[in-house]
Amino acid sequence: MAFPDSFLNELTARSDITEVVSSYVRLSKKSGANLFGLCPFHSEKTPSFSVSPDKQIYYCFGCGKGGGVINFIMEIENLSYPEAVAFLAKRAGMRMPEESNDPESRKRARLLELNRDAARFFYEQLSSPGGQRARAYMNERRIGSATAKNFGLGFAPDSWDSLEKAMHAKGYTEQELFEAGLVRRGKSGAGYYDTFRDRLMFPVIDVRGNVIGFSGRILGDGEPKYMNSPETLVFNKSRNLFALNLAKKSKSGYIILAEGNIDVVSMHQAGFDSAVASLGTSLTPEQARLLSRFTRQVIIAYDNDGAGKKAAQRAIGILEKLDLKVKVLAMTGAKDPDEYIRTKGADAFRRLLEGSEDQVDYRLRSVLDQFDLSEDAQKVEFLNAATDLVARLPGTAEREVYAMRVAALAGIQTEAVASEVRQRRKRLLQRTSRDEERQLTRADRLVEPVGGRRYEDPASARAEEGILRVLLLDPALQRARELPPPEDFTAPELAHIYAAVLDKLRQGSEASPTTLGDTLSRDEISLLVRLQNEPLAAANSEQALNDCIHKLYECRELRQNPQSPEDWAAYTRMLRERKGYQET
Repeated sequence: MAFPDSFLNELTARSDITEVVSSYVRLSKKSGANLFGLCPFHSEKTPSFSVSPDKQIYYCFGCGKGGGVINFIMEIENLSYPEAVAFLAKRAGMRMPEESNDPESRKRARLLELNRDAARFFYEQLSSPGGQRARAYMNERRIGSATAKNFGLGFAPDSWDSLEKAMHAKGYTEQELFEAGLVRRGKSGAGYYDTFRDRLMFPVIDVRGNVIGFSGRILGDGEPKYMNSPETLVFNKSRNLFALNLAKKSKSGYIILAEGNIDVVSMHQAGFDSAVASLGTSLTPEQARLLSRFTRQVIIAYDNDGAGKKAAQRAIGILEKLDLKVKVLAMTGAKDPDEYIRTKGADAFRRLLEGSEDQVDYRLRSVLDQFDLSEDAQKVEFLNAATDLVARLPGTAEREVYAMRVAALAGIQTEAVASEVRQRRKRLLQRTSRDEERQLTRADRLVEPVGGRRYEDPASARAEEGILRVLLLDPALQRARELPPPEDFTAPELAHIYAAVLDKLRQGSEASPTTLGDTLSRDEISLLVRLQNEPLAAANSEQALNDCIHKLYECRELRQNPQSPEDWAAYTRMLRERKGYQET
């Protein structure tokens, strides 16, 4: 829907972008009037995400995402434009002007309502006579009724259509059930059947309290042991974590990252209320960034097997990029947290947490376990792997301490290891510097829209960007002279942005990420913000506009008559004589 500009302007005035972004990103490094932090939309170690309090915009020089406060909430919370407006309006204590007519928002709301009703159905089935098998399984795993209620656990009956019939009775269609991932089509393409059957059901609830999907654990034999909802309009398993809606309230100061839902439930029941789990996948960068919004320390409590150890190593690499403190549980005598708590008790698990290894110690021990240091050749291989690990540590003191540790383990002089660490560190920084320089190089960005697709006519696109940049800086110029129509632009993205900007300006409104958020796509908003960030002297704006328009038509003539130099010279003279166009 199109919200009134007056409402949007008041909303953004009450939603200072620095305050909003700071609740998700640590902003500290200052550059002029801007604040910098690690981008929440891609993994990085050097802050390239900037927030401009003056312009009330954000922009990442690494991934190219940018916009105003509404766009930020859309990206960080995975919301549509109307939903992000409603999110901020609730935060600011403002009444929405009217009910949203956005089709996607209505569909999202409908799916969330369906998921909530399905969760209630599963929950009711758990206490029914048919739920006896699920209750027996819970007793076996020592899951109490209070814990089951806290997590909203349920039971999917061993039936082909029990959920389908129950939801039909509430007015939901088969298509809606299919789009929510709650039913599947038959092999012949005719008819539907329930996705979850004879399973203990775990509702997946996001941090806003919405039921977005389900995870079901089979009660008998068969595969898969766990089944998750498919990707839907409201459920993306790589961007959500099981039980984060509960763990975010914990006062422990850390979050425990486990592999399975049962592990999480057991830990919460035992008093460890900060446990979460990924949803059938290895930890993703999106999940790590989600964690970083709620904690600065993560304790990895993966299964004590080869796969679990490999997954822990991968998770460490993802989490440390976000400047999170990472520790790892070293469990012995049990394969996972659930078994450890059931066999050894909550107090033993608490001591295990308190003695969890720093991720560097864990990784160094993992490297050590791969080699036999009694053999010289393997000792050399150990030193190569260990010094590479130490060289990547961020702190000088930290590198010195672990260099001594490596030297002691290998039985050689500390200086030999320290020297190798310094050399490797130097090469690493040189390589990192080159990578960052390539990442932040602006030359290619000037001829590419967000998304990496090149402009067909880079020279014309520069002129088109220039026209937009001038109008954003000095909107009054749109009344001072005749402007090219959007059809004269060669880049569709720029033409669309230009048309939207002109439309706003001619209505007497402001053209900004806030007022254009329901007209432009997210990538187009990012491109708009990049153009706003390009330097331009306001005193020369009219001259710059004339120059850009001149260049736009020069490029068009070259495209139309590439083999006519005489005609081109005549056309250039005509351009320079034409009223309103000045010689460059």
